[in-house]
Amino acid sequence: MTLSHLNDKNQPGMVDVGDKDVTRRTARAQAIVAFPPGLLEQLDRTGEHELQSRKGPVIHTAILAGIAAAKRTGELIPLCHIIPLENCTIDVQIDGSDKLIVHCSARATHKTGVEMEALTGAAVAALTIYDMCKALSHDIVISDVRLLEKSGGKRDVHEHR
Repeated sequence: MTLSHLNDKNQPGMVDVGDKDVTRRTARAQAIVAFPPGLLEQLDRTGEHELQSRKGPVIHTAILAGIAAAKRTGELIPLCHIIPLENCTIDVQIDGSDKLIVHCSARATHKTGVEMEALTGAAVAALTIYDMCKALSHDIVISDVRLLEKSGGKRDVHEHR
């Protein structure tokens, strides 16, 4: 197996996508934010899908941060192409009494995939949740940042867990 981001001199470089076909590309990723027992109850619930910390609305802020980060993935990850996203959504679900599950979906019609955009969106949304809640505890854990599925390129990937 060879790594696509290494040239014939074994040096890093951007993959040339000039000859690839333009196709519709989609990807979905997740991150899990786990809270110490009882911590989520310390946040005000301002609705079925929102939590309020002293910094403001936790989930809405995380959604905005995740979308903004996905749009800027090419600036954050050195060898990623800048991709004009057609759509990006972040969904944050409260899972039981101690977890938030973050999903990010990204879509573009382009020559290269959007899995890094989906992963970046999910990760930054999770980091934003941590930032919004860290005054209550630094024992919040972000885990399981992973690609769930992608389509439109050489290989489709579907959740296999």
